[in-house]
Amino acid sequence: MTVLNGDDSPVYIRLRGTIAAGILRGDFRAGDQLPSVRALAAEHGANPLTVAKAYQSFQDDGYVEVRRGVGMFVLPGAVDRLRQAERAAFVNTQWPRIRDHIDLLGLDPAALLERERA
Repeated sequence: MTVLNGDDSPVYIRLRGTIAAGILRGDFRAGDQLPSVRALAAEHGANPLTVAKAYQSFQDDGYVEVRRGVGMFVLPGAVDRLRQAERAAFVNTQWPRIRDHIDLLGLDPAALLERERA
């Protein structure tokens, strides 16, 4: 469900990450319409059913609503709830792997952070 999924993730998970990043960046705000299934499928070279699966997961999680015949729209509060979910996924799933990789390579986390600020 995370924005930072790798290339080895299923396509619908990568699409979900792309959509989530757009919502978190503010490309899609509360009340905004998401691109149609067909448009997003064409943009990413994906099967429309795969895009529909990604969109369905957002609907299931309460981030968007479907307005029949009109499209899919971002719900109020979706950004905050999505950000909380993404933070939890990062802290519980991704960060432990990143931390282990840092340790394995003998890197200094403080030096890494300082390097990014330079």
